[in-house]
Amino acid sequence: MQAPESIIMIRPKHFGFNLETSSSNAFQNQSEDKDVLAKAISEFDEMLTTLQNAGIDCKVFDDNDVPVTPDSIFPNNWFSTHRDGHLVIYPMATKNRQAEIRTDLIEFLKANYHVKETIDLSPCHTEEIYLEGTGSIVFDHITRTAYACESPRTNVKQFTQLCAKLGYLPISFLAQDLQGQAIYHTNVMLSVGSDIVIICSDSISDPVERKMTLKELSKSKKLVIDVDFKTMNNFACNAIELKANTGESVLAISSRAWDVMDADHKFKIERYLKVLPISIPTIEKVGGGSVRCMIAGVHFKSK
Repeated sequence: MQAPESIIMIRPKHFGFNLETSSSNAFQNQSEDKDVLAKAISEFDEMLTTLQNAGIDCKVFDDNDVPVTPDSIFPNNWFSTHRDGHLVIYPMATKNRQAEIRTDLIEFLKANYHVKETIDLSPCHTEEIYLEGTGSIVFDHITRTAYACESPRTNVKQFTQLCAKLGYLPISFLAQDLQGQAIYHTNVMLSVGSDIVIICSDSISDPVERKMTLKELSKSKKLVIDVDFKTMNNFACNAIELKANTGESVLAISSRAWDVMDADHKFKIERYLKVLPISIPTIEKVGGGSVRCMIAGVHFKSK
């Protein structure tokens, strides 16, 4: 199943501009607003209400008082769950993100879901080998294919080794923005759902890799929505398909992304999914991540 039936979110306590991650994340911006944390909490709570009203099962954890983790609102980077029972813990690229890994959340998953095996890659950060969860890796659970763009936060060798362990075909490439900087996470230029793919293929700088990636995506028989850089920069690819308790498929996506998306693309998406535009401007501007980054999908079977 591609769309998770439950999700985990972290309500922030220390959200703000993360200086440690800013060198590799061109989407982050400094803000002089003294109310950044309050606004982020408000945006988080409004997003949570929107998702719950749409029938999404949301498991919410409050951020810890210590240590200070400004990016804890993006839990999808440090763990991923898989229907066959694998729980993967990932090596994060900066110290204050390494501190986000929580034993209480891991124990919650093990207590409530069928977890067969834990693959803990987190110690790899001591060797400067980084792989940041479903930020770095976009999984197609249906075709058992995984996509990753190489960046300071995504080690392709580690990605390939993990795919071999999980039984996924690895597809890697280099993706860059218009300034030639490596895109920090794959999930800001690619989203894969049950029936729809949203991608900015122009960001894949090598024409051979671009053709290979699009060919692999086409094999899945999904509708490919190929957006331009402007639309990508507004987080259109940082979207996630979720399964509501009614059985309906829902696309959680940034409202600013939905506002700039081509009308024909919107029409095609709405043929398959109920669209939930979500407004989180402070989180996007300061944190450099959007809706998908804030959601860790739970693909395990419940006990």
